[in-house]
This record gives sequence, structure tokens and C-alpha cells, in this order.
Amino acid sequence: MGWIFLATAGQFLNAIVAIFDKYIVSDEKLLPRPFVYAFYSCLVTGGWVVIFFLGWIPGLSELGVPTLEHVQTPTIQVVGMSFLAAYTFFIALVSMYDALKRADASNVLPIIGSISALSSFGLSYLFLDAQLHDNFIIGVVLLAVGTMLVAQTLPRFDTVVQVFHSGLFFALHYITMKGLFLETSFDDGFFWSRVGFVISTLSLLLVPAYFDKVRTVSSHTTKRAGAVVLLAKVLAGIAAFMLLKATDLGGVNGVPVVQALGGLQYVFILLISILFGHWLPAAATDRDTRPQVFFRRLLYVIVILIGFVVLFT
Repeated sequence: MGWIFLATAGQFLNAIVAIFDKYIVSDEKLLPRPFVYAFYSCLVTGGWVVIFFLGWIPGLSELGVPTLEHVQTPTIQVVGMSFLAAYTFFIALVSMYDALKRADASNVLPIIGSISALSSFGLSYLFLDAQLHDNFIIGVVLLAVGTMLVAQTLPRFDTVVQVFHSGLFFALHYITMKGLFLETSFDDGFFWSRVGFVISTLSLLLVPAYFDKVRTVSSHTTKRAGAVVLLAKVLAGIAAFMLLKATDLGGVNGVPVVQALGGLQYVFILLISILFGHWLPAAATDRDTRPQVFFRRLLYVIVILIGFVVLFT
């Protein structure tokens, strides 16, 4: 059962990363431009390709660390899906960061997660021949109801559009990565997808308007802001590794259980905001921390959490 604890810890780190993201895009002294923050996030995500060099250390490859020995010359399908994975992830991040800038993380993240889960199931059924189990409809209804309940708390209609857009593109990213791993091995797909992240992100600088935007914001960014961004992305990378490892250790049940535990992230966000909100920067916490508001949000999140459990188990 250690892998379940590992997955839970990974979701806890994801909750911390979400609060970091909210802080970074909301504080004018950090990286308040969602496009620029998404640019650096994708660049750091691609930088995780360095993990392959750890495979040269004796004994680590046996623990599941990817190695360059399993990397092959990519086919056109692998190249195409690698760049598509990078594009969809970048677009999803821009919309998510823009929504976080306008609304609380405890409102934004549950909707994005629900839309992503529902869209992933639909796209898997269409493109990956996934089978829908008997509890599928119940899970969909619970996620839909929970999503609508949380969506009504968002301040503006355009924020609702952004979270739905982000959830859809996260689903497209997930399906693309899943298709990439089906097309080739995990190590090979992971390597070329990271390369795709780096190349596609840096290619944005070839567009003068994007280059000026990144340069202008970066020139006003302090070392402290850079350290905060780097810490957030390192934690995000560790969380992703923990979830992948938990999925692997869980065997046949690993994938559905780890996905079901994804709903815990929203509970952790609420608890962190209410328990530690007094010590956290104002830009990182929920705007309304009244007890009745907290318990109403908790109820909505529990509905979504149950939907995740029903849908993925």
C-alpha cells in the first residue's frame, strides 16, 4: 500500500504547486503575465530531459529511472505527437494561469480537473478504443454537478470559459502523451516529448511580439522571483515523478487509483488555504475565507472527489 501513500504525497505537492502558481501570477513583483510564466514553465518541464543522465549512475536504472539506451531515432509520428503534446500543454497552462490570476485556486483547479477527466474519457473512447465501465455515467454526472456548482462561484464568464478551455487542452495533452507511449516505449516517448517542449517553447521567441513580451517581463524579474518560479517547477517535477512511480508500483490498479486520488489535490488546496492562510502572502490565498464559504466549497469539492473515485475505479 506504500504506492497509495506515494500518490497521496504527490497530490499534496501538486496542491502546493497550485498555490505557488496562484501567487506567482497574482503578485505584480513576480511573473504576473500568464503567457510568460507558461513559457518558463514549459521550458523547465522540457529541462527534465536531464533525468536521463541519471540513468548512467549504477543501480538507478533498475529503480525505474529512464536511460538513453532506450531512446531511438524518432519516427514522424513520434515527432508530431511530441510537438502536439508541448503545444497543448502550453495552451492549457496559459488559460489556467490567466484564470488563477482572476479567481481563487480552490475554485479554478476543481473545474479544470473535472473537465480534463471528462474530456480524457471521451477522447480515449474515440481515439484509443478505451472501454467505458458500468459506473461511467454515475461518475460523469457527479463530476458535471460538482463542476457546475464550483463554476457558479467564479467571478466572471470569461474566467469560466478559460477554465473549460484549459481543462480541454490538458485532456488533449494527456491523450497525446498516452498515444505517444503506445506508439513507442515510455523512455523514448518521454525523451522526445521533453525535446519537443524545449524546441517548441524556444521557437516562440522567433515571433517578434512574443520575444518582446518575454524580454520585457524577464528584464523586470528579480532573482527572488526567479527562485520562486524555479522552486515551484521543481516541486511540480517531483510530484509528477511520484505519481508516475505510484502508477508503476500499483500494477494493474495503479492508473485508475492514482487518477481517482487526483481529487485529493482540491481538498489539500482548501485545507492549506484555511489552515495556513494567515502566514501565506495575500496573493496566494483565497479571497473569502469565511467558515460558511469554506464549507460550501468543501462540499462542492467532495462531490467532485466522489465523481473521480466512481469514474476511475
